[in-house]
Amino acid sequence: MVTAEKAVVRVRVLTDLRIGNVEIGFPVVQAALSGYSDWPMRVIARRLGASYALCEVLLDQFLLTVKLRRRTRHFLYLTDDEHPVGGQLMGAEPEQFAAGARRLVNAGFDVIDINFGCPVKKVLGRCRGGFHLSQPEVALEIIRRTRDVVPARIPVTVKMRRGIDDTADSRDKFFAILDGAFQSGVAAVTVHARTVRQRYEGASHWPFLAEVKRHVGSRTVLGSGDLFSAQACLDMIRQTGIDGVTVARGAIGNPWIFQQARALAAGRPLPPPPTVHQQRDVILEHYRLAEELYGEQYCGPLMRKFGIKYSALHPQHEQVRTAFIKIRSRQDWEAALDQWYGEDLPGNCPADAAEGCQTGQFGE
Repeated sequence: MVTAEKAVVRVRVLTDLRIGNVEIGFPVVQAALSGYSDWPMRVIARRLGASYALCEVLLDQFLLTVKLRRRTRHFLYLTDDEHPVGGQLMGAEPEQFAAGARRLVNAGFDVIDINFGCPVKKVLGRCRGGFHLSQPEVALEIIRRTRDVVPARIPVTVKMRRGIDDTADSRDKFFAILDGAFQSGVAAVTVHARTVRQRYEGASHWPFLAEVKRHVGSRTVLGSGDLFSAQACLDMIRQTGIDGVTVARGAIGNPWIFQQARALAAGRPLPPPPTVHQQRDVILEHYRLAEELYGEQYCGPLMRKFGIKYSALHPQHEQVRTAFIKIRSRQDWEAALDQWYGEDLPGNCPADAAEGCQTGQFGE
């Protein structure tokens, strides 16, 4: 364990992130999260320090047929105050993929991100997401066609895992796609340092990110995997030499992670977890934004999953989690907040981020 003073010196070398011609700024950003990173979550993340956020992954076939009615408009909903914002796309066929990318461009996204990383079994069975890491020819055809239809002013990026598995063949295919992507004009690649077969089990293999960055040189690489604290975000950049990180599961219910990362990077002490009243204020605003987008009828059930995640920061998190699980309506939501968020108390540090909360230092 190094001292906080030494850690401050190291993190001062952080440089602002740039993706193609899009200036991002602070290199800790909000990842695309299926079922989560909708407009309300992105806005909250941006207000609490995220310099960039991606929408939840969208299927190319869905984009080609969806009509933006009340129940579906949230998929492509953007506002002026959240730019730059990325749109992430997943699919199987190169032609449909390119057409889906054009729909994201027309919706106003600043960056188009190609998903070759999703490890979900249903997705793999339909030849989408991480499945493409097993077929470099198809993967590169998707990248080329997408880059061709997306205007030059809009960067195209790729999200990958470090391969299907740990075999030499999988490794060779990863680097074939990586090199081909940059040769085809991709502006940046995000690498989750687990394999597709791992899904979310076992540790994320950060040394692989360092190898990727050495391999591509000055080209832009972002990392992902096991980023559940501000400390971990800055550690990944420092230890691997990558250009930035995308925070995924670690930001659900904890948007303060971006604010905390900025504080550490600026040489300030790690801020404590948000107090109960600070949590309440953000939860209320998150709910207000969700109700604005989805309407009162659908907002309560949709926000339940966020409430469950927010509960991890409450000092009585088990009881609060149980209360959020039962929520069905706005009245349920208001009752839970009145009961559990009325008294201001110090916040709880989530288990995944406990070491950083206790030390405020960077581990070796």
